Amino acid sequence: MPSYTPPLRDMQFVMHEVLNITEELQALPRHADVDAETLNAVLEEGGKFAAEVTFPLNITGDEEGCVLDKATHEVKTPTGFKAAYAKYVEGGWAALSCDPQYGGQGLPLALNQCFYEMLNSANQAWTMYPGLSHGAYEALVAHGTDAQKKTYLPKLTSGEWTGTMCLTEPHCGTDLGLLRTKAEPQADGTYRLTGNKIFISAGEHDMAANIIHLVLARLPDAPKGSKGISLFVVPKFNVNADGSLGSRNGIYCGGLEHKMGIHGNATAQIVLEGAAGTLVGEPHKGLAAMFVMMNAARLGVGNQSLGLTEVAFQNALAYAKDRLQMRSLSGVKAKDKEADPIIVHPDVRKMLMTAKAYAEGGRALAIYCTLLLDKEHHHPDEKVRKDAGEIVALLTPIVKAFITDNGHIATNACMQVFGGHGFIKEWGMEQFVRDNRINMIYEGTNTIQSLDLLGRKVLGNNGATLKKFGKLVGRLVEEEGVNEKMSEFITPIAVLGEQLTKFTTEIGFKGFQNPDEVGAAAVDYLRVAGHFVFGYMFALMARVALREIAAGNTDPFYQAKLQTARFYFAKLFPETATLMRTARAGAAPLMNTDAALA
Repeated sequence: MPSYTPPLRDMQFVMHEVLNITEELQALPRHADVDAETLNAVLEEGGKFAAEVTFPLNITGDEEGCVLDKATHEVKTPTGFKAAYAKYVEGGWAALSCDPQYGGQGLPLALNQCFYEMLNSANQAWTMYPGLSHGAYEALVAHGTDAQKKTYLPKLTSGEWTGTMCLTEPHCGTDLGLLRTKAEPQADGTYRLTGNKIFISAGEHDMAANIIHLVLARLPDAPKGSKGISLFVVPKFNVNADGSLGSRNGIYCGGLEHKMGIHGNATAQIVLEGAAGTLVGEPHKGLAAMFVMMNAARLGVGNQSLGLTEVAFQNALAYAKDRLQMRSLSGVKAKDKEADPIIVHPDVRKMLMTAKAYAEGGRALAIYCTLLLDKEHHHPDEKVRKDAGEIVALLTPIVKAFITDNGHIATNACMQVFGGHGFIKEWGMEQFVRDNRINMIYEGTNTIQSLDLLGRKVLGNNGATLKKFGKLVGRLVEEEGVNEKMSEFITPIAVLGEQLTKFTTEIGFKGFQNPDEVGAAAVDYLRVAGHFVFGYMFALMARVALREIAAGNTDPFYQAKLQTARFYFAKLFPETATLMRTARAGAAPLMNTDAALA
């Protein structure tokens, strides 16, 4: 059976020692009173909830899955899921970072990020039920009417109701311009929606009293394509004027998908038959409103893989210390045993360190991004808000794609550490691999994220935002460039920064001549950019570790952090050279393949 220990020490290190989060947050009027003790105390309790309440349900939830009653269209979640959700609501966890005006606690998003990392380590399938509500909450905060906010936000904040996003249809996934769901206006100002949606995570369940669906649909006069999409809020149960639940709405689950992983989460086929809904935002502007939810979800999906990377690493490390197999190539290490533990073998250590480095780099980036979001939403200086928003927009596809790709690498590596036992269900490792695999597809596949990064976020403004982030890296290089002890961390990111500028210019120039060149380079480009960002994070962490060691701090945590940073730069970061070479090979080896693909 697997185990899980919340990585509180590393979270606190990133927040307090690397990012100086309390000082940064205290510059925001909303968080002027925040202090490290409060953040640490909440994190500790959140870790207990994840480890003690949801983690024990992970394997049983995978085995049981969800069950649909086709007569009533109701879904029963695995044993214990509903009770765990009740504890989540009772503990006020749903309201952690929500606005106090809707009943929230108003705590920083960075704190919620860490809490959700632990929940994802403990049980991704369960965590997706409350997790999707945060996106629905954000979309309604940004674009909802006063009436919609009054009706839905307090209940989403408390967790009494949950939310979903209904985009995908059987004939269209990423290309939402093809969607066919219709919305007919009614005399009372509401709309009647008819159509079919698929792959709706947490689309039906028995854990909350109501489910608030945000649905994309077309009005009768809608132009074709993505410019003709509107967004509607469609509750499972209609809500009366006094806030009580009314009649059952015409939106229901027509089937559940049988999936490779996350069996404990209901991936629903949703049928709308004259379902009553209200318009969110302006007509035909639904994608802009939905993107608020989608961007929150993209960061959340990266967090899902971060959580699975951490828990897979922890279990692989424990197994490698215990499992005896062969003798070390450099001589016997465990003289009192008939074989050495496999952790003495170089390649086992490589697999373990790969997972550890990707977990710690991903954690630093994820917390950094949520700090940027707090600044974007609440900083009193308009320029700071604008800069933070631009940088987090640049980093969002990297968080989603790079961290989930790394999660795939890491969970597979950790399963490999177990050898044949990793393939056996009782150890729990194969479930981490299966559960993680969907994250590379969610919220736009990682190829879509790569096209978004290169085409929209970088080339779309001639690299202006990339240069803005590059200045942050350049400032660190300037500050630490003469520090000999930092050279092994600073030189690689300084060199890659120069290479990335040239690399971006080359792709942009080729793309003007042939757009397929951008498509051919995008996935490689995102991984290069991902390593650039991770390199910056590891350099920041290494700087703190070196300072603490120089000051006489004997906590082994800092030596471990340095060793992880050195491993990352020596064994993982050099992938960028290969990636740039394959990207420069261009579109021809891909597109001139008609005979090969006939």
